[in-house]
Amino acid sequence: MKMSSLVAYDDSQSEDESCDQKEEGQTDSAGCNNADLMPRPVGSVTDQTVLGHHRGAAEQRSSSLHVYPKLQHCSGREDRHFKDSSATLSFPKSVSDGSNPAKRPPSALPGVRPYVPKRQRLTQSEEAKDPENLSEHGSENQTRKSPILSDVSSRVKPYLGEKPKSAGIPRKLLMSLEGHQGPVNTVQWCPVPHISHLLLSASMDKTFKVWDGAESGRCLRRYTCHSGAVRDACWTPCGRQLLTGSFDNTAVITDVETGQPRVKVDNQFKVMCVVLHPSSPDVFLCGGYSSVVKAWDSRSCKVVKAYKAAIQQTLDILFLRGGTDFITSSDCVSRDSADRTLIAWDYQSTAKVSNQIYHERYTCPSLALHPLEESFVAQTNGNYMALFSSQMPYRMNKRRRFDGHKVEGYAVHCDFSLDGAILASGSSTGSAHFYDYQSTHVLHAIQAHSQPCLCVSQHPVLPATAATCDWGGEIKIWH
Repeated sequence: MKMSSLVAYDDSQSEDESCDQKEEGQTDSAGCNNADLMPRPVGSVTDQTVLGHHRGAAEQRSSSLHVYPKLQHCSGREDRHFKDSSATLSFPKSVSDGSNPAKRPPSALPGVRPYVPKRQRLTQSEEAKDPENLSEHGSENQTRKSPILSDVSSRVKPYLGEKPKSAGIPRKLLMSLEGHQGPVNTVQWCPVPHISHLLLSASMDKTFKVWDGAESGRCLRRYTCHSGAVRDACWTPCGRQLLTGSFDNTAVITDVETGQPRVKVDNQFKVMCVVLHPSSPDVFLCGGYSSVVKAWDSRSCKVVKAYKAAIQQTLDILFLRGGTDFITSSDCVSRDSADRTLIAWDYQSTAKVSNQIYHERYTCPSLALHPLEESFVAQTNGNYMALFSSQMPYRMNKRRRFDGHKVEGYAVHCDFSLDGAILASGSSTGSAHFYDYQSTHVLHAIQAHSQPCLCVSQHPVLPATAATCDWGGEIKIWH
């Protein structure tokens, strides 16, 4: 019998093809290819017992073969092998016995990276971008075990049984809260007195958080319900849920304790502002990059009313006392836009009540209602706050305006104190201004931030306490 050249194939597919070609071209079942006599991989099925007639043939040709201490693979059939008499082969018991079909252990080849699941890759990338997240998540996991709505701050507790005092002006920095990775659009204290130490913040980094703004300054909860920037956020009257609007077109009602979304609706436009109905908290309004303001019922998750106007976007929504009327501000600044800058709507009929409210060519990024009097203010890009009556025909008071701060295109918010005596506003210069409501004079100004101060929120219980936030993602508590 003439011996053909021996060729080794590491690839099983190449072996099969060469075996098939050999079977078709030759009738000799003992004909073999020249090989380096490579052994089969450990994970393949190998027959340790060598067939007798192949053993005899191998011994007869042992003098003419160069011996390798490896297994010779026959090209006639996949399950036939030659074994050199001088080669010593050892196989794992799991393979030789055939009783334990264990998987081949993974081999670390040079230049080959192991597979990492997608979820793990995303987690690693987020931690790499935000190195503070690791410690922050650790503290959040510890605080998540204990409820936050049942705790009463020791700083707030002495003021709960007393008659509300007159509001004061904060002058000193109490603490700084850091953790947001983008501009903080708004901050708001919880309206429920016994848990009013909780501070809500909404940021362009797609998250909103609840902080202990009275004592520790810790982040108690971090919510990631949105895939876009969180543009607006507010507490529900009970203090157990949060309403947020985002650039991902959704508005979400989230449980404060668990962080689970209770209601999630798609507006089909980027949401700029959200507000709850004052007498029916199950209904909320959404406005944004659309000519329509939608009213949603959180129980059915359906649009119950729609308010259409010839505008491009809605900047802010303010319900007047009783909830029968509300005001919207738009971005119209053209010469003939006097009837579209501020619009008063009837909630039930969806009709325009008045569109001749503000006649100057400035947009109004935010609105605020006086807690006691029948009036509201509008923050304008003319670097002043205008005062309006909250009753028809909603006339502007041209004798009183609050100026001294800068807006310059930023969505700067304004806020009244609980007794309505002080009106606070942020500024594009980074300062926080406090005005006397009656005289419109500046009582005090704090250089709170190095970047534009977007919001000032005065505490509903603690006197002379306020929270500020800026374009750089920093939050500060003043007292």
